[in-house]
Formats: sequence, structure tokens, C-alpha cells
Amino acid sequence: MHFALHYVINQNTKFMNTIFKKFIILPLLLLLYSCNAPGGNDNTTVIIKTTLGDIKIKLYDDTPIHRDNFIKLVNAGIFENVLFHRVIKDFMIQTGDPLTRPDKAKTFPDSVNTFTIPAELNPLYYHKKGALAAARTGNEENPEMRSSGTQFYIVQGVKYNDIELDQAEQKINSNIKQSVFNRIMKHTSDSLAASGKTATEAEVQEIASMTMFNYLSTVKTYKLSEEQRTVYKQIGGVPRLDGTYTVFGEVTEGLDIVDRIASTATAANDKPVDDIRILKIKVVSN
Repeated sequence: MHFALHYVINQNTKFMNTIFKKFIILPLLLLLYSCNAPGGNDNTTVIIKTTLGDIKIKLYDDTPIHRDNFIKLVNAGIFENVLFHRVIKDFMIQTGDPLTRPDKAKTFPDSVNTFTIPAELNPLYYHKKGALAAARTGNEENPEMRSSGTQFYIVQGVKYNDIELDQAEQKINSNIKQSVFNRIMKHTSDSLAASGKTATEAEVQEIASMTMFNYLSTVKTYKLSEEQRTVYKQIGGVPRLDGTYTVFGEVTEGLDIVDRIASTATAANDKPVDDIRILKIKVVSN
């Protein structure tokens, strides 16, 4: 048996138990999934004034880190004159990068790479049409699924049938498992490095695979609720992103504006041919 593997199994059981407990939390929460949106009338409402019209959005109180960060940026004027820089019809419209402002916002660099906040993967919220969610980098470089500090997207999506939802369900489970394994790999590698032990990439992967096996043997797969399936069939959305991207609000008025933006002509990198900007975002209630 390789020394590193022997070390972790026999001398670092506490570490593996901690990792195991940490990574079963998300899927267990997902089993409690509900289509009902909590928060009532206490949720903060904002109006996004764009060059094509206004979009009213409710920010969820159950995602307080994202809510408070968003409000702070709104009050600081960070979003004024930023572009919708990535638009994909039947998918989503993305904005919030200060580098797309005319003044380039040199004191506030692109948040995808430099400013992130912890994920808040609340199982009550999902990617139905009109969902507000945080952009982020991919799982390989971002195993913790941390959100961009400024960039966000609004879901347009399409309607699904049951067969397509079954396929989306498989994709969700694949995404969750890959994210969990990436995190286990990172923590395993970091733990060995902190203990002063060396291990090859193959040995780290072998150790992580053992922890992943325990995880898979204990946690049930993610299932879309009947209520959620009804929403995706009748209203639409992008279910394959559920469980791995933080949804922190929803459109309450202005879905027609979302559709107009999503339908605009685009060029390279899904950037609209004609600039579409956020003129201002205003908090209208708390």
C-alpha cells in the first residue's frame, strides 16, 4: 500500500469523516426541494432600468449573502451603464461586469476572476424562467462553486417535457457529483500538503475516490419534485443548472423585457451586436 494512502486511511480518519459530512449536506437539502417561494413580502425589491425597458426583481431573504452584496453594489452605483455582455436566446441574459462600463471601472475589476462570494444553494430556489442567479467560473477551477461578486444572469429558458426533464435530472446529478469530487480532491491534496506528506496525483485521486464512494453509497440522487416539473413544463427555465449555481431572486414584472433582450442579435462570444445597458438599478422596497 502506498504510504500516502496508508497515512490517510489509518492516521487521518477524522479528516475523511469531516469531508464526508461536509459533502452530504447539499444533496440532503436538495431532497427537501419545494416549488414554493418563501420569504413573503419581506423580500427586497429592485428595479433594473435597461435601455430596452424595466425589470422588477424580488431578492430572496433566504440568500442573505447574495442579497446584501447585490444591494451594496446597487447603492454604490457599480451597475450603472454596464452591458448585457452575454445573451443566449432560450437560455439566459448575463450582465454585471464593471469592465463593460464606458469608464471601464478600473477600480473595480471583473468579478468572475477577482471578487467572489460563497455559494448559497438554497433547495427552495431553482432556474425557472425569470430566476435571478449568480454567474461563476466552472467546477474545475471553482470546486466550491463560489459566485461572481458582481456578474449575474436572468433565466429565459424554454419549456420541457417529461423526457427532457428526466435528462436534465441526470445532468443535475452529474454536475453535483463532479462538483463534490472536485472539492474532495482539493481538500485531500491540501490535507496531505499541510501534513508535510507527498503523494502523486494518482494517489490523491485514489484517496478521494474512496471518500467519494462513501458519499455515493449514502446519499440519494437528486429528484425534481412534481411541482418543479410542472413549472418547467408550463413556464420553462433551465433545470440543468439547479443545485450548482446560486439563485437569489426572481423577476416579478418585466419578463417581456427579458424576452426582448434574449432575442437580440449577437456576434462573437454571444455579445449583442447593438449595446444593451443597465441604466440604473434602484431599491424600491425592503
